[in-house]
Amino acid sequence: MGDHSHGSPNTSGTVATAGQDDEEKFRNPGLPPHRPRLADTNPQAEKRAEKQVAALFVISIIGTLVFFIGYFGIKLEGGHTIADIRVQNLLLGLGTAFAMLGIGVGIVHWAKTLMPDHEITEERHEIRPEEDRVIAEKMLGDIIEETGIKRRPLIRNTLLGAMVLAPLPAIAVFRDLGPLPGDVLRHTMWADGVHLTRDPSGTRIKASDVTLGSAFHVIPEGLNESEHKLEEKAKAVVLLMRLDPESLNPSPGREDWNVDGIVAYSKICTHVGCPVALYEQHTHHLLCPCHQSTFDLTQECKVIFGPAVHPLPQLPIAVDEDGYLIATSDFHEPVGPSYWERG
Repeated sequence: MGDHSHGSPNTSGTVATAGQDDEEKFRNPGLPPHRPRLADTNPQAEKRAEKQVAALFVISIIGTLVFFIGYFGIKLEGGHTIADIRVQNLLLGLGTAFAMLGIGVGIVHWAKTLMPDHEITEERHEIRPEEDRVIAEKMLGDIIEETGIKRRPLIRNTLLGAMVLAPLPAIAVFRDLGPLPGDVLRHTMWADGVHLTRDPSGTRIKASDVTLGSAFHVIPEGLNESEHKLEEKAKAVVLLMRLDPESLNPSPGREDWNVDGIVAYSKICTHVGCPVALYEQHTHHLLCPCHQSTFDLTQECKVIFGPAVHPLPQLPIAVDEDGYLIATSDFHEPVGPSYWERG
């Protein structure tokens, strides 16, 4: 019989070979050799990279200025056109994009071309509380030194300019979220004695014209002759409907806001301002087609479904001596979407 002892677990040569293989397999390769960049060895390349970073920060500054040219330079009051709005939106968008892009790309280019790129390892050691402050200060000092911001005034100054100007467009935009200046969002063309008229013809509406289950799209009289027709209509447009007076549940103080079951509510959804144009006669529900917010007419247009938070504002109405419907006041609360100073 042949000798089968070779290859057995007790063979010392086999065990030693396996141990050597494992040691070789898991040997620490260490850090890869550092490859210097062109800016590390060529002073001209370093200066060129510095100018490139500064130019990107200048682009950010120019972008902010373009934003303000579009925001303040193009007036959308009076006889503006769609072309004016498009130009302003273009300047606002491009200005904001270049303001943010210039800073972001500039910082990345700065890090990749000028900041030290050596890989550094540090052994963990026990942290001593009394030395934390000293270590933190040293770390901050090393970071500042590595950025080279002290010895590169061109980059430092352009970065500071870009960082100071970049937040200003956001401040200007946030300023427009509320009724500032003034209270233009709190008031519409509706007032005591203003007649309700059909949209878009502007003809007056008699109470007898509004039958049970009917719905009218309504604007205030004189809107078609207004200098700012679209702006005023966006706030003042109303839905007029007639219900059985027994189905209404007016809250205290609103008992005389309807005329024999005829009620008027703002057509502007309190979610994001879409027109509420769907009326379900059998359920007495008003629906917004944009995000399906649903308002119950029998409960003073309370929100019963959807993302809207506030009920639709109600317009108090009455009848004049000739039987035409009139408003008795403006809305008692701001119309349209909620905003931070709605109150």
